[in-house]
Amino acid sequence: MKKARILLDDCFLHDSERLGHDEAIDLILERVRRIATSEIVKLEDVPGRVIAEDLIAPKDVPSFANAAVDGYAFAHTSLRGGDTRLKVVARIAAGQEARTAIKRGEAVRIFTGAAIPEGADTCIMQEDVALEGDCIVVRQGLKRGANLRKAGEDLKSGEVVVRAGETLRPQEVAAIASIGRDRVACFERLKVALISTGNELSRPGESLGRSGVFDANYFMLRGLVATAGGRVEDYGIVADERNAVERVIERATANSDVILSTGGVSRGEADHIVRAIMERGVLHGWQIAVKPGRPLAIGQIGDKVFLGLPGNPVAVYVTFVLYALPVFAQLQGRIWRPPQRYPIEAGFAFAGKKAGRREFWRGWVEHTKGGVRVKKFPRDGSGLISGLRQATGLIEIPEHVTDVAEGDMVAFIPFAEFGVSR
Repeated sequence: MKKARILLDDCFLHDSERLGHDEAIDLILERVRRIATSEIVKLEDVPGRVIAEDLIAPKDVPSFANAAVDGYAFAHTSLRGGDTRLKVVARIAAGQEARTAIKRGEAVRIFTGAAIPEGADTCIMQEDVALEGDCIVVRQGLKRGANLRKAGEDLKSGEVVVRAGETLRPQEVAAIASIGRDRVACFERLKVALISTGNELSRPGESLGRSGVFDANYFMLRGLVATAGGRVEDYGIVADERNAVERVIERATANSDVILSTGGVSRGEADHIVRAIMERGVLHGWQIAVKPGRPLAIGQIGDKVFLGLPGNPVAVYVTFVLYALPVFAQLQGRIWRPPQRYPIEAGFAFAGKKAGRREFWRGWVEHTKGGVRVKKFPRDGSGLISGLRQATGLIEIPEHVTDVAEGDMVAFIPFAEFGVSR
């Protein structure tokens, strides 16, 4: 098992009163280090895991030249200027050793995946030949090497198959299987303590007071944490009471890698979670020049990372995908790739955005008479889950832009870029 590195002291410390979006991402990528250790995982259990080792192909894949079609194999030099008659001298099925070496003027009946015999370098589909007794007639025009998979065509011996830090999708798992590995080293999933704070909260199924709300953030974050490779430990709803908050922070610190809370990240008299973190470690209340989600509490207790997200669901979602995802990636050794932005014409107009702040609006792409356009959810309230449901991504508006006219080019980030399905 590989030993995890240790986080820097004051890992999240910065000198700015208000961080720009790019500054926040740069700080995360520069300062956050891996804490996850590695474990050996069976191949059937690795989809979605982060691999902890470079995998090298020990031999060519495929290791032998083979047929890409059901048909016939022969030497291309056997073909003459017109139609050519070739004698069929053997039959080779997939998995059968090619024992027969063929000569010019000969062919073998062959099936998809079967080894190409010595002397052959070309295949023809069975539908493209005429049969005459024990011979086939090949029409002119077939290229040398047609319908043949060369040895090493997929992977060469010594080639890197997957690099440490890659997330293993089904296609990477297939590549690993193709080199014969049945288990690999993966970084362990982060244990994430999920804490909801607030006297007003109840879980669905519980009674709700006249001034109460149901805890939607918990269920949304369970899904988001799963996309980030974490395992949620539910620490429930914690009342705005100092002793209760301190007890749950003690438990979470002892048993988790990441403490993730929603709400209570200001410094009001009822926000005990901020004080609990500060008394046991370090906490930096980031003020990020973005909307939604300006306040973000981020800190650490030893090697345990604390992320305090806002309370409104839209702000929770946006701050998680923008800032928690790269934090999770760094902590578990995952290669972090910034989400791809796609330039699309705006199918809306907006005036009066505040300068100096980057904004992320909920939107979706439509095919209109004027072409492909991105539409904006008309209401900006960060408590409106309906906007997240209708949207398929975020419209990113940079700091210097204050007005958007219909037809202007804007940057659209599909939710899929964050690993979240639409």
